[in-house]
Amino acid sequence: MSAPDIFSIGVLSERSGVNIETIRYYERAGLLQKPARSPGGYRLYRTVDVTRLSFIRRARDLGFSLDEIRHLLDLADQKFRSCRRVHDIGLMHLTEVRAKIRDLRRMEGILATMVKACANGTMPTCPLLEVLASA
Repeated sequence: MSAPDIFSIGVLSERSGVNIETIRYYERAGLLQKPARSPGGYRLYRTVDVTRLSFIRRARDLGFSLDEIRHLLDLADQKFRSCRRVHDIGLMHLTEVRAKIRDLRRMEGILATMVKACANGTMPTCPLLEVLASA
Protein backbone atom coordinates (compact mmCIF):
# COMPACT_ATOMS: atom_id res chain seq x y z
CA MET A 1 0.00 0.00 0.00
CA SER A 2 2.97 2.28 -0.45
CA ALA A 3 2.04 3.55 -3.92
CA PRO A 4 0.68 7.12 -3.61
CA ASP A 5 -2.29 6.32 -5.82
CA ILE A 6 -3.37 3.36 -3.69
CA PHE A 7 -4.72 3.90 -0.20
CA SER A 8 -6.99 2.53 2.54
CA ILE A 9 -10.66 3.14 3.20
CA GLY A 10 -9.70 5.48 6.04
CA VAL A 11 -7.73 7.69 3.66
CA LEU A 12 -10.62 7.56 1.17
CA SER A 13 -12.95 8.68 3.95
CA GLU A 14 -10.68 11.59 4.86
CA ARG A 15 -10.17 12.71 1.26
CA SER A 16 -13.85 12.48 0.29
CA GLY A 17 -15.53 13.59 3.50
CA VAL A 18 -17.66 10.43 3.55
CA ASN A 19 -17.62 8.13 6.57
CA ILE A 20 -16.40 4.56 6.25
CA GLU A 21 -19.76 2.85 6.80
CA THR A 22 -21.33 5.00 4.08
CA ILE A 23 -18.51 4.08 1.71
CA ARG A 24 -19.21 0.39 2.34
CA TYR A 25 -22.94 1.03 1.83
CA TYR A 26 -22.29 2.74 -1.53
CA GLU A 27 -20.19 -0.27 -2.57
CA ARG A 28 -23.03 -2.65 -1.67
CA ALA A 29 -25.50 -0.39 -3.53
CA GLY A 30 -23.29 -0.55 -6.63
CA LEU A 31 -22.45 3.16 -6.73
CA LEU A 32 -18.76 2.43 -6.11
CA GLN A 33 -16.94 -0.46 -7.71
CA LYS A 34 -15.74 -3.22 -5.44
CA PRO A 35 -12.17 -2.25 -4.63
CA ALA A 36 -9.10 -4.37 -5.06
CA ARG A 37 -7.89 -6.10 -1.91
CA SER A 38 -4.49 -6.27 -0.31
CA PRO A 39 -2.99 -9.68 0.50
CA GLY A 40 -4.33 -9.11 4.02
CA GLY A 41 -7.86 -8.50 2.70
CA TYR A 42 -7.93 -4.70 3.17
CA ARG A 43 -9.75 -2.60 0.61
CA LEU A 44 -7.46 -0.64 -1.71
CA TYR A 45 -8.69 2.57 -3.31
CA ARG A 46 -7.41 4.97 -5.96
CA THR A 47 -7.77 8.67 -6.69
CA VAL A 48 -10.61 7.96 -9.15
CA ASP A 49 -12.56 6.53 -6.20
CA VAL A 50 -12.18 9.84 -4.34
CA THR A 51 -13.53 11.69 -7.36
CA ARG A 52 -16.50 9.33 -7.74
CA LEU A 53 -17.29 9.38 -4.03
CA SER A 54 -17.10 13.18 -3.96
CA PHE A 55 -19.58 13.25 -6.87
CA ILE A 56 -21.94 10.98 -4.92
CA ARG A 57 -21.60 13.07 -1.75
CA ARG A 58 -22.34 16.33 -3.59
CA ALA A 59 -25.33 14.76 -5.34
CA ARG A 60 -26.66 13.46 -1.99
CA ASP A 61 -26.16 16.93 -0.47
CA LEU A 62 -28.38 18.27 -3.27
CA GLY A 63 -31.04 15.70 -2.40
CA PHE A 64 -30.68 13.34 -5.35
CA SER A 65 -31.90 9.80 -4.64
CA LEU A 66 -29.54 6.85 -4.97
CA ASP A 67 -31.35 5.79 -8.15
CA GLU A 68 -30.94 9.28 -9.64
CA ILE A 69 -27.25 9.26 -8.68
CA ARG A 70 -26.81 5.80 -10.21
CA HIS A 71 -28.33 7.09 -13.44
CA LEU A 72 -26.13 10.22 -13.40
CA LEU A 73 -23.05 8.09 -12.76
CA ASP A 74 -23.99 5.81 -15.66
CA LEU A 75 -24.24 8.88 -17.89
CA ALA A 76 -20.94 10.28 -16.55
CA ASP A 77 -19.22 6.96 -17.27
CA GLN A 78 -20.26 7.02 -20.93
CA LYS A 79 -17.65 8.29 -23.36
CA PHE A 80 -20.31 10.08 -25.39
CA ARG A 81 -23.02 11.19 -23.03
CA SER A 82 -26.32 12.88 -23.58
CA CYS A 83 -26.48 16.25 -21.88
CA ARG A 84 -30.22 16.19 -22.59
CA ARG A 85 -30.66 13.14 -20.33
CA VAL A 86 -28.65 14.80 -17.56
CA HIS A 87 -30.72 17.96 -18.04
CA ASP A 88 -33.95 15.97 -17.76
CA ILE A 89 -32.83 14.35 -14.48
CA GLY A 90 -31.80 17.75 -13.11
CA LEU A 91 -35.06 19.36 -14.19
CA MET A 92 -37.13 16.59 -12.63
CA HIS A 93 -35.19 16.95 -9.37
CA LEU A 94 -35.56 20.75 -9.43
CA THR A 95 -39.33 20.35 -9.79
CA GLU A 96 -39.38 18.03 -6.76
CA VAL A 97 -37.23 20.45 -4.71
CA ARG A 98 -39.53 23.36 -5.56
CA ALA A 99 -42.57 21.31 -4.49
CA LYS A 100 -40.88 20.49 -1.19
CA ILE A 101 -40.09 24.17 -0.64
CA ARG A 102 -43.77 25.06 -1.21
CA ASP A 103 -44.80 22.38 1.29
CA LEU A 104 -42.24 23.60 3.83
CA ARG A 105 -43.46 27.19 3.49
CA ARG A 106 -47.02 26.03 4.04
CA MET A 107 -45.97 24.00 7.08
CA GLU A 108 -44.01 26.98 8.41
CA GLY A 109 -47.14 29.16 8.25
CA ILE A 110 -49.27 26.58 10.01
CA LEU A 111 -46.65 25.99 12.71
CA ALA A 112 -46.13 29.75 13.24
CA THR A 113 -49.88 30.21 13.69
CA MET A 114 -50.06 27.32 16.14
CA VAL A 115 -47.09 28.58 18.17
CA LYS A 116 -48.57 32.09 18.27
CA ALA A 117 -51.89 30.68 19.49
CA CYS A 118 -50.13 28.76 22.24
CA ALA A 119 -49.95 30.83 25.43
CA ASN A 120 -46.77 31.15 27.45
CA GLY A 121 -48.65 30.34 30.64
CA THR A 122 -50.98 27.47 31.38
CA MET A 123 -54.34 26.85 29.76
CA PRO A 124 -56.95 24.10 30.02
CA THR A 125 -56.18 23.22 26.40
CA CYS A 126 -53.13 23.83 24.25
CA PRO A 127 -53.88 24.67 20.59
CA LEU A 128 -50.54 23.31 19.42
CA LEU A 129 -51.06 19.94 21.11
CA GLU A 130 -54.68 19.77 19.90
CA VAL A 131 -53.70 20.36 16.28
CA LEU A 132 -50.90 17.80 16.46
CA ALA A 133 -53.21 15.25 18.08
CA SER A 134 -55.87 15.70 15.42
CA ALA A 135 -53.57 15.45 12.43
